[in-house]
Amino acid sequence: MGSVQIAPGERIADAAASVPLTSAPVDPIALLRGLVDVMGGPPTSTARRFSSLVAPLVAHSAVIVLAADTGGGQRQGAGDATFAHGVSFIELDRLRRELAPGSVRRAPVEVGEGSVPSLQVVSANGVLLLLSRPHDDGPDDVVLALWNVVALHLQETADAASPDYLQQARASSGVRMEALTELADEYSTTLETVLAALRSTSLDDRGARRTATGIAAEGLVHLRTASDRVRTFTEEPVATAFERLRDDLRPLVRYRDIDVQFVEPPVNGRALPSEIAHGARAVVRGSILALVDRHDVSRVRVQWDCDGTNLLINVRDDGPGDLTGESVQLLLVRQRVVALNGRLSFEATPGWGTEMSVVMPLDPPTALAAESPAWELGPREAEVLELLIAGQRNREIATQLGISENTVKFHVAKIFRKLGVRSRAEATAFVLAHRPGMSRR
Repeated sequence: MGSVQIAPGERIADAAASVPLTSAPVDPIALLRGLVDVMGGPPTSTARRFSSLVAPLVAHSAVIVLAADTGGGQRQGAGDATFAHGVSFIELDRLRRELAPGSVRRAPVEVGEGSVPSLQVVSANGVLLLLSRPHDDGPDDVVLALWNVVALHLQETADAASPDYLQQARASSGVRMEALTELADEYSTTLETVLAALRSTSLDDRGARRTATGIAAEGLVHLRTASDRVRTFTEEPVATAFERLRDDLRPLVRYRDIDVQFVEPPVNGRALPSEIAHGARAVVRGSILALVDRHDVSRVRVQWDCDGTNLLINVRDDGPGDLTGESVQLLLVRQRVVALNGRLSFEATPGWGTEMSVVMPLDPPTALAAESPAWELGPREAEVLELLIAGQRNREIATQLGISENTVKFHVAKIFRKLGVRSRAEATAFVLAHRPGMSRR
């Protein structure tokens, strides 16, 4: 069974040209049109569209897609709901780990209490595809090649996503919540089994204790393994994330006269949530893109660090020192930092270059979404209030949100009126008193 690999620097157009056509009766024009349809549709419909694309090649009853990316993982399903929604996250992650990137195999997958035949495909960039009950005869190599193209497109779409995409991913991660739910179920099952052994009338006290101890020990090992899988799927070691950044930047600077120097992060730094790792790479890429086409910049230094609470990013160039946080070239960079609740600052020295510093919190902010409807706050007012209660002044809020200081004052006045308060201190006290989980006095 053949396989098609996509090199790290290869783009979609190059990958598409490498799709092999076998002797299977497939109309190549229809295949390409179907591929365009998959890639032209919204990412949320990828599973359904890809299922329709490969159905003439390999008949199947359902499809599952699992990608580890911005939102801590994205899962989609289409077709037979028993399969599409019945395979556990832990089982999917096990399959993704067993298969090497850029490979395909046919093997059963556990669904509920039984197993179902499946075609298992992992793209060159690590996105898992499952087809349930595949037809016996099918060009699996073509399915792999098509999936390589689609998976690379998904990655590029996420890389170019708007800051809102990062903000939504930061607020919640479907796969992460699903994984945690499964872990809770595993924990509950282990406890119930231990209790059943202790209450059993067929065991004496010593036998019941021995059985319960064995069940508990086995359960703990299983839970630790599952927890580690969840963590490594939804988080990324800082050193690994930085290495991916280096890979991303190579094509950008390959044919430009600019030297990008990398200062390695500590290998034992805290792992990054996937949306932070993705957002940080997007911020640095955007910064480099703003610099590479300037003839007066010949060297850029990129450094990451982690203080246990924040990811610290530093980008320094040797240009004329005229870039600021208000520069048009850095508008998207600024928006991405704000979307992740980060802080962006610049220090420019005329004739010596510009230094950009970014601080990104690793833990998600306490969302105001639950309170906003009751307080009738708009999205921008909620953002201003979040920064206000964090102790930031109007000028700092204006810089973070990319708006004028007068606009901040306008929002603050409206917030005070809606909350029925007269000062920042009262607003902070009001919010802390009414947030879920806070004690009310």
